[in-house]
Amino acid sequence: MKNSIGQIISGSLSEGFVMRFSSQTDIETIKSGKFVCIQGLSHRFFSIITDLMLETAHPEILQFPPDEGEGLLKELLTTNSMYATAQLKPMLMLNSLNHISPVKTVPHHFASVYEATRKDIETIFGDEKDVSNNYFNIGNPLDMDAPVCLNLHNLAERSNGVFGKTGTGKTFITRLILAGLIKSNKATCLIFDMHSEYGLEARQEGSGTFVKGLKTLFPSKIAIFSIDPVATQRRGTAPDVAVKIPYQDIHVEDIMSLQQELNLHATATEAAYLLHGKYKKDWLAVLLSKGINAKELAEEIGAHPESIAALYRKLKHIEKYSFFTPDPVPSVTDTIIEYLDKRKSIIFEFGNYSSTFCYLLVANIITRRIHSSYIQKTERFLGTKKPELEPSKLMIVIEEAHKFLNPTAASQTIFGTIAREMRKYYVSLFIIDQRPSGIDPEILSQVGTKVIAQLSDEKDVQAVLSGSAQANTLKTVLNSLDTKKQALVIGHAVRMPIVIETRTYDQIFYKAMQLDASINIENDLF
Repeated sequence: MKNSIGQIISGSLSEGFVMRFSSQTDIETIKSGKFVCIQGLSHRFFSIITDLMLETAHPEILQFPPDEGEGLLKELLTTNSMYATAQLKPMLMLNSLNHISPVKTVPHHFASVYEATRKDIETIFGDEKDVSNNYFNIGNPLDMDAPVCLNLHNLAERSNGVFGKTGTGKTFITRLILAGLIKSNKATCLIFDMHSEYGLEARQEGSGTFVKGLKTLFPSKIAIFSIDPVATQRRGTAPDVAVKIPYQDIHVEDIMSLQQELNLHATATEAAYLLHGKYKKDWLAVLLSKGINAKELAEEIGAHPESIAALYRKLKHIEKYSFFTPDPVPSVTDTIIEYLDKRKSIIFEFGNYSSTFCYLLVANIITRRIHSSYIQKTERFLGTKKPELEPSKLMIVIEEAHKFLNPTAASQTIFGTIAREMRKYYVSLFIIDQRPSGIDPEILSQVGTKVIAQLSDEKDVQAVLSGSAQANTLKTVLNSLDTKKQALVIGHAVRMPIVIETRTYDQIFYKAMQLDASINIENDLF
């Protein structure tokens, strides 16, 4: 049965509608971001509450408010002169033929406003039981027990992002969404796991308990690659592949993308190109072996000695990373591509090598080669039109995204290229970040679906909502989110913006994700 909470008393198509609460509605139970429905004569308007206001029919009463003990007077005034209103922003409308469309008209005066029902949620956001296997439950609307689903097909079509300040649960939201993609086979994922949070067990924030990783949930669908196999082994499982990266796999473009991180002067990068021009793939090995005699090496290639010396000093510490090797070992990227071709997702762990420099460099090296491979696959498919040659969708997951995609780096890194291509070559990004204001605005505008937890910096709020038609409205909603377990979801994978309480990552979730009989959910503590 529908629960009426008020009536429309004014409003406009551009600014939204004003609802007056009924006298039976306890306004303290209504929260900003709540999903409601307006029942018009021929349309239903799906809306969210963006603001709450206290009003009075006689403003002069407020000059002499009743004292604390004057309960009868308070009740009399509240009943006859005081009321509450809410600002509603309509997002979609449904006609009598159940056709959903953008809002193009307004409801009549005194149109009833109802709390949304479970059926309303399913109508707008889809049903997880749908035979298309497109929908995945990520949480409930505020104060409702009804699953809000992402359209995974739409999600996999574009780059996506999870944003929120530290401690808001970005990792858990990301793990939920990735689990849905992997379970449904809508995309293969390459996850650059900076802090070893996605593969095996990870500590749950704010408690001493541990939660299952994606490898535990989907052992047959995920492989762990590790540049620190000893650290992975200590956590209970040997990696599927222990990674070694030869110096020959490091291109000048990979170093260029770290120009800001390394504080490299332009002349030092010019020296790197001169080295590459003479020594090709061996440029880095030559630099690290001969760079201590900068003057001699500079004379060989026609560079300035100080530029060679600066480049040598910045890159010398690559030698301390044991997974980098001057030996011509097989490229790990070829192995990664083999796994991806078999539709097996990969979690790439960094173990104790979790410095930003290491993370950025390794992610750039691998992604650049994978992107080149997917270009070749796409061109081969387009040339032959053979369905069996069509590449599977690949989603590359990166943390600290502003390091890869800031205005300076975005024009130099492979990640900026992928973001701008809009999955032209079947590759998209899944970015996780606490500082969206640090990401190039052009890149941020290409993010198809955004899941936004609480952000405290005004610049971050403005950045993450830029480009949205309802930016001003959603800003108020975003500022009202709780610190944990709440997020605003907007973009390509949902029909309208909505605030959710995120799905709990627990035993019930594990059982829903269970694909392999070897996972003993009932007897395994998390």
